[in-house]
Amino acid sequence: MDHERPFEARLQAEASRLGFAAVGIARADAAPLTGERLRQWLDDDAHGEMIWMEERAHHRAAPAGLWPEVKSVIALGMSYAPGRDPLALAGQGMRGRISVYAQGGDYHDVVKRALKALARWLVAEAPGSDLKVFVDTAPVMEKPLAEAAGLGWQGKHTNLVSRDHGSWLFLGAIYTTLDLAPDQAGRDRCGSCDACQRACPTDAFPAPYRLDARRCISYLTIEHKGPVPLEFRAALGNRLYGCDDCLAVCPWNKFARAAAANRAFLPRAELVAPRLAELLALDDAGFRQVFAGSPIKRIGRDRMVRNAAYAAGNSGDMGLIPALQRLTGDASEVVRDAADWALDRLLGGAVVR
Repeated sequence: MDHERPFEARLQAEASRLGFAAVGIARADAAPLTGERLRQWLDDDAHGEMIWMEERAHHRAAPAGLWPEVKSVIALGMSYAPGRDPLALAGQGMRGRISVYAQGGDYHDVVKRALKALARWLVAEAPGSDLKVFVDTAPVMEKPLAEAAGLGWQGKHTNLVSRDHGSWLFLGAIYTTLDLAPDQAGRDRCGSCDACQRACPTDAFPAPYRLDARRCISYLTIEHKGPVPLEFRAALGNRLYGCDDCLAVCPWNKFARAAAANRAFLPRAELVAPRLAELLALDDAGFRQVFAGSPIKRIGRDRMVRNAAYAAGNSGDMGLIPALQRLTGDASEVVRDAADWALDRLLGGAVVR
């Protein structure tokens, strides 16, 4: 091993070898406004039903709030740049749309596996140091930390934007007691562009750099457990899980290369353009079989069938009426409600049971 090179350079090389497309270092106190902005967002109730955001806000506000011994944050990004237009299925009534990030292997597993491998390397290279690894589910504000570490900047859609990878990075972080040389923070390059704001079907951005999750299709299709509010159901279109619209229209995506994406995130054929009729027929066992190894499995059968019913109602496809009629007797109240709404929409209020 080449011990002549600076430690940080060798760290970057090892991260790249493990599949990370972006890596940067920030001091643990490098994003001081994070806590204040998080508190304002929570005070506005913009987090909706995501109670965990509020319950551990003190841990999220700053790395030291979660782990007082932390000195440096290693921010890492894994590319999932798509090889096809994420918006290509818009308006195709017989099929549903699944967000790009959920069409392949579960990123939680893939990113965490690579983070743990990098952690083992760090322990071997710097004996006596301590560290913790995080991906998504921990009370860590990955996006402002990634910006502080130079991976990119938080765009007007609130997601991280990279000059090299566009809006298509899965983020992970390693907190460490090592005192590492920090990278230069990312600089906002959105300029006057507001493409992401204009693309949102539900007006989920009350202002640039601010997201009201309660209006966001990703939130409504994934995190929201009950019936989706009536005002948003038509805007869901044929989206079943998540929404890529604000990400897909970002001009910086032109620099993202699908070839750079981790192969574990290559789309599974059955998740690229699923047929609504097949999803409406899913029971619990069928749901688990179709979505095994996918992040989609976390929402469960009822939420997926609920979303498929909304998509069916928006499809204009009268051939889906029998499947929807069967769902009016479903054990799940949320599925029954969605099926009733879809039938009303397809039949113009003249529902036949």
